[in-house]
Amino acid sequence: MTRKGKMLIGAAMVASLTVAGCVTDPNTGKQTVSTKGAVGGVIGAVAGYFAGDLIGGKRDRTEKILGAGIGAVAGGAVGTYMDRQKKQLEEQTAGSGIDVSQEGNDLILNMPGDVTFDTSRWDIKPEFQMTLNNVARTLNQYPSTYIDIYGHTDSTGSDALNMTLSQNRANSVMSYLSSQGVNRARIATTGFGETRLKCVPEATAADRQCNRRVEIRIVPVTQSDVN
Repeated sequence: MTRKGKMLIGAAMVASLTVAGCVTDPNTGKQTVSTKGAVGGVIGAVAGYFAGDLIGGKRDRTEKILGAGIGAVAGGAVGTYMDRQKKQLEEQTAGSGIDVSQEGNDLILNMPGDVTFDTSRWDIKPEFQMTLNNVARTLNQYPSTYIDIYGHTDSTGSDALNMTLSQNRANSVMSYLSSQGVNRARIATTGFGETRLKCVPEATAADRQCNRRVEIRIVPVTQSDVN
């Protein structure tokens, strides 16, 4: 199938969801839309975008987090814990280009690639480091969370190059946050390359910019994870 044909399929799937952009699941491995890959099952709603397990699962990561002396959040306090963190992140990233959203109790930071990195590079722009300092400060104040970092690219370039670039960018964000005191046991990274496009079809430069991004997913460590 040609690239054009695959993009047309992607557009039809987006229309069936009645939401703007392409909705995918970056954790379960189910394919939805890729301009170079196959079309699989649709997750179905924006609220399901981050459904599924954390990178590498919870079991080993929970043990490492607890081993680092970080406790779980009591069930009834989870909502307040995450709401306060969201408010602080919104205040500290205002005007930076980062979008802070929430799905259930999970927080999602969307960091556009043009804001954080130069083209085809994975070293964080010096002017963005202050913003990441603020993000790290909040993550340190609310330590009872898992932190997943996802790297994404647009469909320009080869699959291999995009996968490497996305992984390196996710690793760069992880390394920077760790350098600011965020416990490494809390963090996992993965690069999705162009396999989890958010804006489909990629008809414009704005669509490609939308897809070039790093996302940070912040998930509370709850008592149910410990038991």
